[in-house]
Amino acid sequence: MTTTLPLAKRAGTGLRPAALARRALWWCALTLTGGVERRGHLPRGGCVVVANHSSHADTAALLAALDARHTPAIGAAADYWFASPWRRRVCSRLAAGFPVRRSGGGMEDLLAMADGLRAGRAVVLFPEGTRGHDGEVGSFHRGALVLAEHAGVPVVPVGIAGTDRLLPKHGRFRSALIRVRIGAPLPPSATPDEAREAVAALHARTNAEALRDSPLRRRVAALAASRAGLLLAFAWAFTEALSWPLMPELLLAAVCAAAPRRAVPLALSALAGSLAGSVLALQLALSGVHMPAPLTTDRMRTEVRHELSTQGASAVRHQPWDGIPFKVYAAEAGRTGIPTTSWLREAAVPRGSRTLTVGLVFGGLALLARRWRRWYGVYLVLLGAGFGVGLGVIVGAWS
Repeated sequence: MTTTLPLAKRAGTGLRPAALARRALWWCALTLTGGVERRGHLPRGGCVVVANHSSHADTAALLAALDARHTPAIGAAADYWFASPWRRRVCSRLAAGFPVRRSGGGMEDLLAMADGLRAGRAVVLFPEGTRGHDGEVGSFHRGALVLAEHAGVPVVPVGIAGTDRLLPKHGRFRSALIRVRIGAPLPPSATPDEAREAVAALHARTNAEALRDSPLRRRVAALAASRAGLLLAFAWAFTEALSWPLMPELLLAAVCAAAPRRAVPLALSALAGSLAGSVLALQLALSGVHMPAPLTTDRMRTEVRHELSTQGASAVRHQPWDGIPFKVYAAEAGRTGIPTTSWLREAAVPRGSRTLTVGLVFGGLALLARRWRRWYGVYLVLLGAGFGVGLGVIVGAWS
């Protein structure tokens, strides 16, 4: 066991770069899995942090949320996290863990952290001793309170919500927003029951707190989740392949951001509409019917006509990247006499890759940014403005 003298020295500024790196690491990791949100702050100086424990992700949540100036150290079960060299390295380097024996000697392990606490460090403990079930906060062991009283530092209760959804005990990993709420400090003389009540109240309050949301986003999400949403995606893409100037990717960026779990069916519906509309556009052009094509240019049509005459239907593979609308390719394919079966075979892959990529990207970003749902209206304004600017640049480049 490490002596108290090195621990006291380590509690100073020498550990802050490592604490900053760990905080950045876990903040980035949790941002990619749904985000982490903190309410409240630790007091100045050293403190013993006590939190509910329902998932292995609790440690990552606290390391991402707590200030690096406190150089937090996490108490970890010695018989598990320090039972092998690789676990020891992972726990100590990535989680700032220190071993706490669960059968004999555990109190000595805790008291060895007293000098670090007096030097301003935060020691994080899960007084339940193991992960709980069904969101219930179990009874607290007294070790954390003894350590706080011995070091003369306050006990800070913390409630964690969302980790049981992100990484449930004996369950599968899935995306979830994690929220950490830091409560008011308790005196060193607090009892285990008082600490448990404070943590349980914070956990219940955080768990029950609804995410701030946009009414507009909820309405769009309801539409996206219905059959009408699928029909809208199909019809939008169908008409865009004929004449409508606004590409279906704009619709997907709006609706997939509101209902990210509907991204795949919405994108597939838009793809089906786009291909069906392109077949009709091809047949109309083959019959000599010229559909209006706003926001397209003669130079676009000349370029596509040249590509189709030299490369055949496979020329459509350029469409996702050259800025020329899909309807131009479809109409010119009809005027060039491209067979419908060849057109569908060649158009399905590039059109599908673009449509599905847009749906999945915006749906994935929406899952990561769920804590900002209340700004959905602002997002739509920015999306529309960005689309308008981009469209102007493309049309100008092909004029």
